Parts: sequence; C-alpha cells; structure tokens
Amino acid sequence: MLSLTDTIQLSSGHSIPILGFGVYQNYTTKESVLEAFRAGYRQVDSAQAYKNEAHVGEAFRESGLQRKDVFITTKIISKFHGYDNTVKGIQDSLDKMQLGRLITSTFFLIHNPHSGTEKRLETYKALLGAKDAGKIKSVGVSNYGIHHLEEIEQAGFEKPSVNQIELHPFCQQRPIVEYCKARGIVVQAYCPVIRGQLDDPSFTELAAKYQKDPAQTLLRWSLQKGFVPLPKSANPSRIHSNVNLFDFELSPEDMEKSGLVG
Repeated sequence: MLSLTDTIQLSSGHSIPILGFGVYQNYTTKESVLEAFRAGYRQVDSAQAYKNEAHVGEAFRESGLQRKDVFITTKIISKFHGYDNTVKGIQDSLDKMQLGRLITSTFFLIHNPHSGTEKRLETYKALLGAKDAGKIKSVGVSNYGIHHLEEIEQAGFEKPSVNQIELHPFCQQRPIVEYCKARGIVVQAYCPVIRGQLDDPSFTELAAKYQKDPAQTLLRWSLQKGFVPLPKSANPSRIHSNVNLFDFELSPEDMEKSGLVG
C-alpha cells in the first residue's frame, strides 16, 4: 500500500515525494504552503510565472522543516529562455526563495517548449550547467511532447528527470506517458482533479463506493497510474483532504471502467 511518505527515484539520483502541492493562481501562497506542510506535503510546485516563489520560500523558512526533507520545484517560462537569460533566471529564483546553501532538493523545469529548438536547448544546457555547479539538484521539463524530448536526446544531453504535463482521466496523453515511462522519465500530473469539474458520474459513483470524495478518487487514480499528482488549493480543508489517499485502493476493475481506463 502506498503512503504519503513514499518517494519515487529520479534519473538524477534524487527522489521526490509521490504527491506534490501546486501553487498556480494561489493568492495566499505563504499561508497555503504552511497549511500543506502541516497536512504532510513535502513537495511544492511553483514557477517564475506564478510570481510566488518568494512566498514559497518564506513559508518554508517559517515551517521549521529541514531543507533536506522538502522538495521545491520552480520553472522558467519561454519568454526568459536562452542560455544567458536562464543563468540569470536561476539565480533570480534562488534569491527570491532564499533557501540558503541547503539546496539538496531544488528542482528546475523548463515550463513550456514555446521558444523554439535553439532556445529550448540553450535553456536546457544552462540548467544542466547549474546542476553541475551545485546550484540546483535536478532538471526537468513541462508540457513537452515526444519530439521535444527527442531533440534533447539528439543533442547528446542527459534526459530530464521529469516531464510535468496535464493528466487526468479526460486527458490521458498516452503516447507521451508511454514514451516517458519507457525511458525512466517521471511523469508529474498537473490539473489532476480536472480543475474542479468533478460532477461526472464516473467519479461520483466511485467516490460513493469507496466513501471518498471525487477529488480523492481522481488523485488515487493518478497515484495508481504511477504519476506524481500536483493538486492545488487555497482551502485548508481541501488541502488536508487531498492527502487522505492512502487508506483505500481502486480495484483493477474500477481503474478500467467509467472513463478511468488507462
């Protein structure tokens, strides 16, 4: 049986928790991240574009948690791609988060592939350089398709540790998921509860069967698919309920029916 403290190994040699907390469009980020830490989350997913890296860092410093026990992700958006911009952007993010020299779990992703091949590869090279220099510990990508990942391989660079993409029963993206799994690239799932659109009978019926709410059912589905879901919320009760996923397991039959087929 899975547990909240379980981790998944990355190709970089580091590990991340199997459940993360997203802070996209969260306007009470510091308070929400502190609540997430109290609920047991140990992975927080931020981005330069979210404009809340400083609040994530502030929450960590107030939490009393050890840096080695918390995994913090941020991302560089396409308008800041390019080698020099990325080098500067990495330092800007680290300065905003003020995590000090204890960077054992700082994770940097390319947020999207929209800047074109040349700038994508320059950005990736800069991230790898920062990893080699000890500024960050793992490098990944987000919203990458198969051809984007292939260009990294063709350039002779090491593979990304993760690819973070939208994933839920209505957006399963099977080709890229299969590609990543075959190559040891961990798949993180954003929008795992379908932006709160939880009234589909497939979810409500399963939730009733397992005496859980639909969001918990969807998050459990994501975990059992081998993804790392990143639910987000500013509601304290929802933050806590979204970690109550480890006292039940969807049967193989339920994973394969009612739109949950994988």
